[in-house]
Order: sequence, then structure tokens, then C-alpha cells
Amino acid sequence: MSGDGEPVVTDTQISYIGKDCTKIPSFLSRKYGHLAKRLDLSFNLLRTLDGLEGFSCLEELILDNNQLDDHVSFPPLPKLHTLTVNKNQLTDLESLLDTLASVAPVLEYLSLLGNQACPNELVSPEKDEDDYQRYRYFVLNKLPNLKFLDARKVTRKEQEVAVSRGAFMKIVKPKEIQVPSGAEYSSPDLTYTPLPSLSRDPTNHRGVLGKCRYIYYGKHSEGNRFIRDDEL
Repeated sequence: MSGDGEPVVTDTQISYIGKDCTKIPSFLSRKYGHLAKRLDLSFNLLRTLDGLEGFSCLEELILDNNQLDDHVSFPPLPKLHTLTVNKNQLTDLESLLDTLASVAPVLEYLSLLGNQACPNELVSPEKDEDDYQRYRYFVLNKLPNLKFLDARKVTRKEQEVAVSRGAFMKIVKPKEIQVPSGAEYSSPDLTYTPLPSLSRDPTNHRGVLGKCRYIYYGKHSEGNRFIRDDEL
């Protein structure tokens, strides 16, 4: 399915927003591909970028709020300096960055917010600022020419860390436990008891000797709490 209706055209800027198209309509590249420097395809249902190769002069590409996943293929975009792919379905960060390094060599601005590939704590509660910072180092190691990443300017310190350690900052997802088909997973049969092991025999009523971790001194100690003045 593809959307209908004419795009909004302003000089070299083409906007085709909210048309519910799952692919780039062929008439866009046919009519505007030779002149478009900025192309906004946000708020559609794009699952593929087939047809983007017709935009040979493209410098800015807006793909926010679509359905692009790890199978998306980018054509060579030798003049592209700005790319935003916010709120899509991208999960494989390393593969995406390797692709962009190859097809968009002059890329300076990149935004991936709202994708699983971008561990931002606002959309991934289990992530924190440290996860996001490691992500930035990793991205900058792959794309050293970036000046802006997501909503933040790239700093000199980030560039230095990215060069020296960024390649090792990849955040690895925990592996899921694979349960064979038809088999039921159960946790190990462990019996919990708060009692020391020496006191578990019901026929043995000996006390258990051990060392207390805390020692109280002074008038505020636990022992002195129950001593009255006439007993001192």
C-alpha cells in the first residue's frame, strides 16, 4: 500500500508526511529526485527504502515514526549530512552503523531516539545514563565525523574516548534461555530456611554459637535501652 496526494514542495525541500505509505511512491523520485536536498517521509508506515536511490542530491533525510527494522537497506547517499530515524524498529546498532559508514561518508547529524538500538532511559526504563553514554562512545567510534548525536552535541571528550575505547563500548543484550519444544522450564529445587544449618536437626536442641556482626556501646546501646535508673 502507498499513500496518495501531492507532497509539499518548497524549493529543494520535499515533505510527504502522514500518508500511511509502506514504500516510497515512485512518482516522488521521478518528479523531485533530481532537485530534492531535503526529504521528509515521517509519520508513514515505511518498511523499505526502495526508491530512495532516485534522490541523488539528498543532504537531509527525515524518517521518523515509521516501521523500518533491521532489514532496511540504504542506497549510497554521498551528500547526506543529516539523518533522523527516530521511533522506528531498529535493534541491531552495529549493523546499522556499519551500513551508514559505507553509504553516507559525510554524515554529521544522526538521531536514533525511540529505537531499541538506542538505550535511552526515557523509552527503555531498564537502561540508565551510563548505558546511553556507552552507546554514544560506540556510535562515535563507528562514525567519527558526527557533530550531533540524537539531541546532544558531540563533545571533544566524547570524541577522544570514542577513539581510544569506543569500539569496546557495545552493549550486549542478555541471552534468552532456550527451552526445548514441549519441555517445561522449572527453577532448581531449593529449600530455603532462615535457620543456621547446625540447628536443622529436630532431635538436636543444642544452641548455635556464632559471632554477632554488630557490637553496641554506650548509653544508646540495645542492652542499655531496658535498664532502669534504679538498677544502675
